[in-house]
Formats: sequence, structure tokens, C-alpha cells
Amino acid sequence: MKFQWFVGFGVLLLLTLFGACQPKPASDTAEPTRFLMVLGVAQDAGYPQTACAKACCQHYWDQETTAKYPACLALVDEARDVFWLFEASPDIKFQLEKIYDQTRITPGKMPAGIFLTHAHIGHYAGLMHFGREVIGADSIPVYVMPRMETFLRSNGPWSQLVDLGNIKLVSLTADSIFWLENQIGVRAFEVPHRDEFSETVGFDIKASDLNFLFIPDIDKWEKWDRDIREEIKAVDYAFVDATFFDNGELPNRDMSEIPHPFVVETISLLDTMESVEKSKVYFMHFNHTNPLLFDESARKRVWEQGFNIAREGARIEF
Repeated sequence: MKFQWFVGFGVLLLLTLFGACQPKPASDTAEPTRFLMVLGVAQDAGYPQTACAKACCQHYWDQETTAKYPACLALVDEARDVFWLFEASPDIKFQLEKIYDQTRITPGKMPAGIFLTHAHIGHYAGLMHFGREVIGADSIPVYVMPRMETFLRSNGPWSQLVDLGNIKLVSLTADSIFWLENQIGVRAFEVPHRDEFSETVGFDIKASDLNFLFIPDIDKWEKWDRDIREEIKAVDYAFVDATFFDNGELPNRDMSEIPHPFVVETISLLDTMESVEKSKVYFMHFNHTNPLLFDESARKRVWEQGFNIAREGARIEF
């Protein structure tokens, strides 16, 4: 009897502990909310990068850090079961799954719309998943500026998505707010970048009483006709280009050919701002060589200066 009681109690204890250790879906633990969600923080190629044999990528293969998806944000309204994406990255299937798995959005639900910043692969190539070879989607609104619209309409395979009605291109006008619904609006503004195929924009996202700035790509802050310090003051959160940490990060490349504001440059530029303004800044769009992906000392350097580092899965309610 004692042995049977002990075995029975042990099984019950194991089952109890097993159940307690299982993560509960958001739908089981909270009321529906509206929030901005970070779905990706890496540069276009993600992390690790294809065919990368460097130590920076080996950190992933040695299981010392986790993979990161290309830069992407989502606005999620759980009560209405809708969400919008900002960028369509090559890893969009994983990013959509993150939404289905970590929010109350119905699994398989398509975005209510997708906003694109420009025609570099990490920002629009995910559109391919909405075509007949994959989802065969029906008229997903894709919000674009004029050159980007022309590029998608005029070049395959993207033109086929338009012709088959998988996506529906919606024109944006620079510096004009495009209102979606329920106090959500988006203003596109142009920024200097390598515009081989389209213009490049950032977005000012207005969601209820919060404003989010999203600039994943820009050449250099001083090339812009606006002052990034003033733009930060006008918002509540700023997700900005942090592709490279410092000059010389790519020893065999002329980094002037792929200009981005180095993290150390941005920190220096914003150094005199009040701490409350610095705390609005979230660095993202990290190249696979950027130590903010895998080096704790580099991350501490940023945090100690009063800035933040975007984290996949993070959400900000509005």
C-alpha cells in the first residue's frame, strides 16, 4: 500500500509540476488589448547571415544566442482580431506565427494591411508568401509610396501578386496621415538612403494616445533635412537604424558604400538630450556583425548611456 501510495503521489506531483511549467497562451491569461509588437530586430538578411563563417555567426551555431528576424513591427488589436505589419520580411512566416502564438489573433488570419518602407530585400521580399505558390491571399492592402508602387507593378514576381489580386496596392503621400481605423493613423516621410528601386521612408505611427517613430534604414542623420532630436521629442517611442555599431565593422568592405548611422554616432548625437528623451530610443535593424546581437558588454554600453535595444516579442500597449 505504501509503495502504491508513493507511486500515485509521485505521478500526481509530476503532472502538477508539468502543467505548471507550460506557458499559457495570451488568450488564456489576459483581456484583449491593443499594442505595438516587435517581430524582428535584424538587418535584411536576419541573424545568422547566409554562409557566414565568422565568429559573430558562430555564436548562434554554438547555441550561445538565438536567431533574429529582419526588422518588423506589428500593430495588434486583439478585441477586433486585426493586425497591421510594418515591413514584409523574408522571414514573414515565422513572424506571423509569433503573432498567432503569442496573441489572441486567430491563427491563419491575414494582415489587415502591410506598410513598406522601401525595396531592399529584408523589407518587402516576404510579399512572395502571399502569392499562388504559397497562401494565395485575397487583396491584402499594401501601403506604398509612388516609386515603390511602380516597382511592384512593373517587375515580376511582384506584378503577378497585383495582377492576381493577392495584394492591393494603396498609395501613400509623403507627410500626410493615412487613417486606418479606431484612432490608428500612419504618416510616411522620406529619408535619404540607397534608392536604387524605390524611395525610402520612415513611419510616424499614431495609435490612440501614443506616437511611434520607425526608421529602420537611413544613410546618415546629417543627410536628412530634419533633426532626429526634434523628431524623437515629438514621439513616445523611436525605433531607429542601428545596422552597424561602429566604423570598421566590415573589415573587407568600404562602409561608405553602405552608409548607416553607426550606433556610436547616434549615441554621440543624442548625448545632450534629457534622459527621458534618450529612453525613447530603441536601436534595431542589426547587421549580423553588430555586437548588440551577441555581446553583453556592447549592450551594457548602450544601456548605461540611457538608450534601449529593441527585443523581439516585446509589446507596448496603447
